[in-house]
Amino acid sequence: MTSKINNSFTLIPKEKYKRCNRGSASFSNILDSGSPTMSTFGHFKVLPLEIFQIILKYLSVKDVSMLSMVSKTVNQHIINYISTSSGSKRLLLQDFHNPELPDKNQDSYIMEHYKSLGLLFKRCTLLLPTKERLRYIHKKLSEISCFKFNGCAAPMQCLGLPCYGIFLQTLIAGWDEIECHRVYNFLCDLTNLSRKMQTAVCSKPGSIHKLELRIRLFCRNVLLDHWTHRSDSAFWLTRILKPWPMVNQARLLYIIFGPISPQNGKVVWKKMIEGPTDESSLKCLADAIKLLYDINSKEWSTDDVISLLDELSVIPQEWLLENNAHLLILSGNSICFSFMASKAVNGHAFELAKLTVFLALVCEKELYRMDWAVKMMQNVCKVFNSQMERNNFLQNVASAFACVIMEMLQSVISGDHDEDNRDFLNLFHLIHAQANFHKEVLYMTMNTVSS
Repeated sequence: MTSKINNSFTLIPKEKYKRCNRGSASFSNILDSGSPTMSTFGHFKVLPLEIFQIILKYLSVKDVSMLSMVSKTVNQHIINYISTSSGSKRLLLQDFHNPELPDKNQDSYIMEHYKSLGLLFKRCTLLLPTKERLRYIHKKLSEISCFKFNGCAAPMQCLGLPCYGIFLQTLIAGWDEIECHRVYNFLCDLTNLSRKMQTAVCSKPGSIHKLELRIRLFCRNVLLDHWTHRSDSAFWLTRILKPWPMVNQARLLYIIFGPISPQNGKVVWKKMIEGPTDESSLKCLADAIKLLYDINSKEWSTDDVISLLDELSVIPQEWLLENNAHLLILSGNSICFSFMASKAVNGHAFELAKLTVFLALVCEKELYRMDWAVKMMQNVCKVFNSQMERNNFLQNVASAFACVIMEMLQSVISGDHDEDNRDFLNLFHLIHAQANFHKEVLYMTMNTVSS
C-alpha cells in the first residue's frame, strides 16, 4: 500500500510538470520571433482588442503615432480605433470656441493637439498612395464642420481653420512638389475654391465681403501661415496666384493680405486711396511680395513682380503715391530699386521723381533713415544712359518737391481738410523731409569732394 501511495505520489508531480510544459510551450509559440503572428502584432496578441483600445486612451497622441509604426497589424488596429466613436471623440477635438479657458492656453493646447494628430495620420497612412491618403483623411475630418470652407458661423472667432492648417502642414511636410500639387488640387476640388475665387475677383470690390473673408481665412489659415520655410510659403502662394491673369492676381493678393476691419473682417478696399496709411496696413502685402521676389523660382521673374506691384497700386483705384512709396520701402531695397529702375528705363522721369519725393516723405514720417532715400536716388541715376538724362531726372526731383509742397499748401489754405489737421501735418512733414533730404545730398556731395 505504501508503495502504491508512493507511486501515485510520484505520478502527480509528473502530470503537473507535463501540464506546465504544455503551457510553457504554448506561450513560447506566441513569443516565437519566427511566428507570423509575432512579426505583425507581437505581445499585443494576448490582449483582447477592447483592452488594446483602452491602453491607447492612456497614451498621448504622439505616442500613438509612434506605436502605429510598429507593424502593419498594429497600424490597422490604430486606424480602426480612430474610426470608433470613443477614438473619434478623443482625437477629433472640436473645442474651437471654448470661452472657459484663457485664449492663449486654449490656442496653444488645441493647436498642439492637431499638430500631433497630423503626425499620427501621416504615419498611419504612410503606405497608401497620395490620393487614397487624402480621401481617407478627408473622410475622417469631414465630421468637423469648422474645417469646412463655409462650416463655421463665426469664422473670425474660430480656431478650426488654423487647426486644420497646422494638421495639414504636419501631414505633408517633406512631400515633394508633385504630391503637394495633388494636395492643392484636391483641396480646390473639395472646396470649389477656384470658382469662389473667380466670383470674388470678378465682382465689385466689397460687394461680396463675406466670400472675400472666407477666401482670406482659408488661404491664410490653411495654406499659408504655418510654414517655417519661406520656400514652402512661396510654393503655396504661387499655387493660389499663378492660374490667374495679373490683374486678378493683384486682386487676390489684396483680398488675402490687404487691411481688414477688426470688427467684422471686411477688406478695407478704400484704405489706400482715401489717405496715408500706417505700416501695419501694408506690411502683410509687402511680405507677400518679398516672398515671391526672393525665392529662386522660374515661376516668378523680376518683371512679374514689378507688374504685380503696378496692378496692385490701382486696386480698386489708383493709390495715393505716399502709400505706394511706403509699400516699396517695406518690400525691401531690391524690389524698390527694380521698380524705380523700370520707370527710369521706360522714360517715366517725372513720375519717378515724384515717387522719390514721397519716399523721402515716408522716411521722415516713419523715422526711417533719410540717407537711404538719397542713396536709392543715386543708384537710380546710374540706370540712365547719359548725363543729360541724369540731370533731367535730378531737375525733376527738385521740381517735384516744389510741386507737391504747393499742392499740399493749396489744400491747407482752402480750408478743406479734416478736423485732425491731417493736410497741415502732411505739409509740415514734407517741408522737413525736403530739408533733411537735401542735407543728406549735401553731405554726400561734400564727402565726395573731400575724398
